[in-house]
Amino acid sequence: MGKIVYLRLKNKVEAKLHQTIKLGDIALVSAEDEIRKKLMNTELYEIKKEDRNIVIIDVFRVIHQLSQRYTNLEFQQVGPNQTIINIQKPKKTSSMVFVTLIWLLLYIGAAMAIMNFHYDVSMEEVQQRLHYLLTGEEVKHPLWIQVPYSIGLGVGMILFFNHLFKKRINEEPSPLEVEMFKYQQDLDQYVILHENKLVKDQSKDDTSNS
Repeated sequence: MGKIVYLRLKNKVEAKLHQTIKLGDIALVSAEDEIRKKLMNTELYEIKKEDRNIVIIDVFRVIHQLSQRYTNLEFQQVGPNQTIINIQKPKKTSSMVFVTLIWLLLYIGAAMAIMNFHYDVSMEEVQQRLHYLLTGEEVKHPLWIQVPYSIGLGVGMILFFNHLFKKRINEEPSPLEVEMFKYQQDLDQYVILHENKLVKDQSKDDTSNS
Protein backbone atom coordinates (compact mmCIF):
# COMPACT_ATOMS: atom_id res chain seq x y z
CA MET A 1 0.00 0.00 0.00
CA GLY A 2 1.48 3.39 -1.06
CA LYS A 3 1.75 6.59 0.90
CA ILE A 4 -1.52 8.47 1.32
CA VAL A 5 -1.88 11.88 -0.32
CA TYR A 6 -4.88 14.09 0.49
CA LEU A 7 -6.33 16.35 -2.20
CA ARG A 8 -8.76 19.20 -1.74
CA LEU A 9 -9.99 20.86 -4.93
CA LYS A 10 -10.56 24.60 -5.00
CA ASN A 11 -14.10 25.72 -5.76
CA LYS A 12 -13.17 28.20 -8.47
CA VAL A 13 -10.00 29.46 -10.16
CA GLU A 14 -9.14 31.67 -13.13
CA ALA A 15 -6.90 30.82 -16.07
CA LYS A 16 -5.81 32.23 -19.41
CA LEU A 17 -6.19 30.78 -22.88
CA HIS A 18 -3.57 28.10 -23.71
CA GLN A 19 -2.49 27.98 -20.05
CA THR A 20 -1.40 24.58 -18.77
CA ILE A 21 -3.30 23.74 -15.60
CA LYS A 22 -1.19 22.12 -12.93
CA LEU A 23 -2.39 20.32 -9.83
CA GLY A 24 -1.18 23.20 -7.65
CA ASP A 25 -3.43 25.60 -9.57
CA ILE A 26 -6.65 23.79 -8.70
CA ALA A 27 -5.98 21.85 -5.50
CA LEU A 28 -4.44 21.88 -2.05
CA VAL A 29 -2.16 18.91 -1.44
CA SER A 30 -1.22 17.35 1.90
CA ALA A 31 1.83 15.09 1.68
CA GLU A 32 5.55 14.96 2.43
CA ASP A 33 7.39 18.04 1.14
CA GLU A 34 9.29 16.25 -1.62
CA ILE A 35 6.19 14.45 -2.88
CA ARG A 36 4.05 17.54 -2.52
CA LYS A 37 6.37 19.72 -4.63
CA LYS A 38 6.43 17.09 -7.36
CA LEU A 39 2.66 16.73 -7.35
CA MET A 40 1.99 20.47 -7.38
CA ASN A 41 3.87 20.78 -10.70
CA THR A 42 2.02 17.89 -12.34
CA GLU A 43 0.31 19.05 -15.54
CA LEU A 44 -3.34 18.05 -15.85
CA TYR A 45 -5.00 20.04 -18.61
CA GLU A 46 -4.35 22.72 -21.23
CA ILE A 47 -6.91 25.45 -21.83
CA LYS A 48 -8.05 25.38 -25.45
CA LYS A 49 -10.02 27.83 -27.55
CA GLU A 50 -12.85 25.30 -27.81
CA ASP A 51 -13.36 25.51 -24.03
CA ARG A 52 -14.87 29.00 -24.44
CA ASN A 53 -15.50 30.50 -20.99
CA ILE A 54 -15.59 27.65 -18.47
CA VAL A 55 -13.88 24.32 -17.84
CA ILE A 56 -14.91 21.83 -15.15
CA ILE A 57 -12.17 19.65 -13.65
CA ASP A 58 -13.62 16.61 -11.90
CA VAL A 59 -11.79 15.03 -8.96
CA PHE A 60 -12.34 11.57 -10.45
CA ARG A 61 -10.35 12.54 -13.53
CA VAL A 62 -7.65 14.16 -11.39
CA ILE A 63 -7.18 11.06 -9.23
CA HIS A 64 -7.26 8.84 -12.32
CA GLN A 65 -4.43 10.78 -13.97
CA LEU A 66 -2.36 10.98 -10.81
CA SER A 67 -2.80 7.28 -10.05
CA GLN A 68 -1.46 6.38 -13.49
CA ARG A 69 1.60 8.58 -13.08
CA TYR A 70 2.34 7.87 -9.41
CA THR A 71 1.57 4.20 -8.82
CA ASN A 72 3.30 4.22 -5.43
CA LEU A 73 0.87 6.79 -3.98
CA GLU A 74 -2.71 6.49 -2.77
CA PHE A 75 -4.89 9.54 -3.28
CA GLN A 76 -7.74 10.51 -1.00
CA GLN A 77 -10.18 13.31 -1.85
CA VAL A 78 -11.35 15.86 0.74
CA GLY A 79 -13.84 18.64 0.02
CA PRO A 80 -15.38 19.67 -3.34
CA ASN A 81 -15.74 17.19 -6.18
CA GLN A 82 -15.15 19.71 -8.99
CA THR A 83 -13.19 22.85 -9.73
CA ILE A 84 -14.65 25.55 -11.97
CA ILE A 85 -12.04 27.23 -14.16
CA ASN A 86 -13.08 30.62 -15.53
CA ILE A 87 -11.16 31.43 -18.70
CA GLN A 88 -10.10 35.08 -18.75
CA LYS A 89 -10.39 37.07 -21.92
CA PRO A 90 -8.53 40.29 -22.80
CA LYS A 91 -10.41 43.18 -21.22
CA LYS A 92 -11.71 45.84 -23.56
CA THR A 93 -11.47 49.48 -22.55
CA SER A 94 -14.91 50.87 -21.79
CA SER A 95 -16.12 53.80 -23.85
CA MET A 96 -16.88 56.91 -21.80
CA VAL A 97 -19.99 57.50 -23.91
CA PHE A 98 -21.24 53.98 -23.15
CA VAL A 99 -20.48 54.34 -19.42
CA THR A 100 -22.22 57.73 -19.31
CA LEU A 101 -25.33 56.35 -21.03
CA ILE A 102 -25.51 53.40 -18.61
CA TRP A 103 -25.02 55.74 -15.63
CA LEU A 104 -27.81 58.04 -16.83
CA LEU A 105 -30.12 55.08 -17.45
CA LEU A 106 -29.57 53.73 -13.94
CA TYR A 107 -29.86 57.20 -12.37
CA ILE A 108 -33.12 58.01 -14.12
CA GLY A 109 -34.53 54.55 -13.44
CA ALA A 110 -33.73 54.78 -9.72
CA ALA A 111 -35.20 58.30 -9.52
CA MET A 112 -38.40 57.18 -11.26
CA ALA A 113 -38.73 54.19 -8.92
CA ILE A 114 -38.41 56.39 -5.82
CA MET A 115 -40.81 59.00 -7.20
CA ASN A 116 -43.42 56.41 -8.14
CA PHE A 117 -43.16 54.81 -4.69
CA HIS A 118 -43.69 58.16 -2.97
CA TYR A 119 -46.63 58.88 -5.26
CA ASP A 120 -48.23 55.51 -4.50
CA VAL A 121 -48.00 56.01 -0.73
CA SER A 122 -48.98 59.73 -0.94
CA MET A 123 -45.77 60.79 0.79
CA GLU A 124 -46.32 64.50 0.13
CA GLU A 125 -49.75 64.41 1.77
CA VAL A 126 -48.33 62.48 4.72
CA GLN A 127 -45.61 65.09 5.26
CA GLN A 128 -48.13 67.92 4.96
CA ARG A 129 -50.38 66.17 7.49
CA LEU A 130 -47.44 65.58 9.82
CA HIS A 131 -46.52 69.26 9.65
CA TYR A 132 -50.11 70.24 10.47
CA LEU A 133 -50.24 67.88 13.46
CA LEU A 134 -46.97 69.27 14.86
CA THR A 135 -47.45 72.99 14.17
CA GLY A 136 -51.18 73.48 13.57
CA GLU A 137 -50.43 75.24 10.26
CA GLU A 138 -51.19 74.04 6.75
CA VAL A 139 -48.16 74.34 4.46
CA LYS A 140 -47.83 72.97 0.91
CA HIS A 141 -44.08 72.36 1.14
CA PRO A 142 -42.92 71.58 4.71
CA LEU A 143 -39.20 71.83 3.85
CA TRP A 144 -38.05 71.22 7.43
CA ILE A 145 -39.46 67.69 7.02
CA GLN A 146 -38.78 67.12 3.33
CA VAL A 147 -35.11 68.14 3.27
CA PRO A 148 -33.97 65.92 6.20
CA TYR A 149 -36.11 63.11 4.79
CA SER A 150 -34.37 63.36 1.40
CA ILE A 151 -30.93 63.38 3.03
CA GLY A 152 -31.89 60.45 5.24
CA LEU A 153 -33.13 58.53 2.22
CA GLY A 154 -29.71 58.80 0.57
CA VAL A 155 -27.81 57.97 3.77
CA GLY A 156 -30.08 55.00 4.40
CA MET A 157 -29.37 53.59 0.95
CA ILE A 158 -25.62 53.96 1.51
CA LEU A 159 -25.89 52.12 4.84
CA PHE A 160 -28.15 49.45 3.32
CA PHE A 161 -25.75 48.64 0.48
CA ASN A 162 -22.73 49.07 2.81
CA HIS A 163 -20.73 50.93 0.14
CA LEU A 164 -19.75 54.52 -0.55
CA PHE A 165 -18.55 54.34 -4.15
CA LYS A 166 -15.82 51.63 -3.94
CA LYS A 167 -15.24 51.99 -0.19
CA ARG A 168 -16.88 49.42 2.11
CA ILE A 169 -18.25 50.89 5.34
CA ASN A 170 -17.79 47.74 7.43
CA GLU A 171 -17.04 44.04 6.96
CA GLU A 172 -20.67 42.94 7.14
CA PRO A 173 -22.00 41.91 3.69
CA SER A 174 -24.90 43.88 2.31
CA PRO A 175 -28.22 42.18 1.42
CA LEU A 176 -27.35 42.68 -2.26
CA GLU A 177 -24.02 40.89 -1.81
CA VAL A 178 -25.73 38.01 -0.02
CA GLU A 179 -28.26 37.63 -2.85
CA MET A 180 -25.47 37.81 -5.44
CA PHE A 181 -23.59 35.12 -3.51
CA LYS A 182 -26.65 32.86 -3.52
CA TYR A 183 -27.15 33.48 -7.23
CA GLN A 184 -23.49 32.67 -7.93
CA GLN A 185 -23.79 29.42 -5.98
CA ASP A 186 -26.84 28.39 -8.02
CA LEU A 187 -25.05 29.38 -11.23
CA ASP A 188 -21.95 27.36 -10.29
CA GLN A 189 -24.09 24.32 -9.48
CA TYR A 190 -25.85 24.63 -12.84
CA VAL A 191 -22.52 24.90 -14.66
CA ILE A 192 -21.15 21.86 -12.82
CA LEU A 193 -24.16 19.76 -13.80
CA HIS A 194 -24.29 20.86 -17.45
CA GLU A 195 -20.68 21.57 -18.37
CA ASN A 196 -18.91 18.72 -16.60
CA LYS A 197 -17.14 16.77 -19.34
CA LEU A 198 -17.08 13.64 -17.22
CA VAL A 199 -20.87 13.66 -16.98
CA LYS A 200 -21.16 14.37 -20.72
CA ASP A 201 -18.87 11.46 -21.59
CA GLN A 202 -20.83 9.12 -19.32
CA SER A 203 -24.08 10.22 -20.95
CA LYS A 204 -22.64 9.49 -24.39
CA ASP A 205 -21.47 6.06 -23.24
CA ASP A 206 -24.91 5.25 -21.79
CA THR A 207 -26.57 6.31 -25.05
CA SER A 208 -24.23 4.24 -27.22
CA ASN A 209 -24.62 1.18 -24.98
CA SER A 210 -28.38 1.36 -25.09
